Amino acid sequence: MEPKYHMTQKDNIFVAKRNIVDYIWKSAKLEGLAVTYPDTDAIYNGMSVANVPVNDIIAINNLKHAWRFVLENLDYTIDYKYICHIHRLVGGDTLIRGAGFPRNVPVRIGGTSWKPDMPIESQIKEQIADVLSIDSPTERAIMLTLYLMRKQMFSDGNKRTAMLAGNQVMISSGCGIISVPIEHLRTFSGLLVAFYETGEPGELSRFLYDNCIDGMDFEPERTWQDGEDDWESEL
Repeated sequence: MEPKYHMTQKDNIFVAKRNIVDYIWKSAKLEGLAVTYPDTDAIYNGMSVANVPVNDIIAINNLKHAWRFVLENLDYTIDYKYICHIHRLVGGDTLIRGAGFPRNVPVRIGGTSWKPDMPIESQIKEQIADVLSIDSPTERAIMLTLYLMRKQMFSDGNKRTAMLAGNQVMISSGCGIISVPIEHLRTFSGLLVAFYETGEPGELSRFLYDNCIDGMDFEPERTWQDGEDDWESEL
């Protein structure tokens, strides 16, 4: 799977920070949070908002902290411990019970009768290692995202955690950012349910690749040549 973007890590961080509120908003919508973009922007910037549930405000702030952690720790090789810490930030102290630890209770998923197995730490570590052995960073990021979504390691917040983990791989490799556009949410959700049921990621991974990778094509950085800044001589 060829990268759609070829950025330096520095440029990819710039893109992520430039659009961070948009990515947080879309991630929140993916989990069904009824927040608007202006509300998300206000919450992110520490302003008070009316008529937004307290838990939604906490969720946005937790995503802000989780994104900050990812962007500040791109050189750390992602692993089971790293993913659990992302979830710890997503869940915070009050939003998700047992945040940062694999669930010890069964969960059900809306839209399907399929039920994920109980998480087994040793098995998950091996499976994550297999995914991370994929050569293509874009494919590696997408497959890690989908693995974590379907594995349902945690009692809640799995999609948010999976997207952040996948984006750690994307951004550290300069390949862009995985983010599901609002206009594609319905299609994505339908494909995700089918993936839950079949375990076959092909159609969903292709959809993510085609529609859900954001980035920029940067021109080579320009530098001043000797004499070019001698503006006084031009006056």
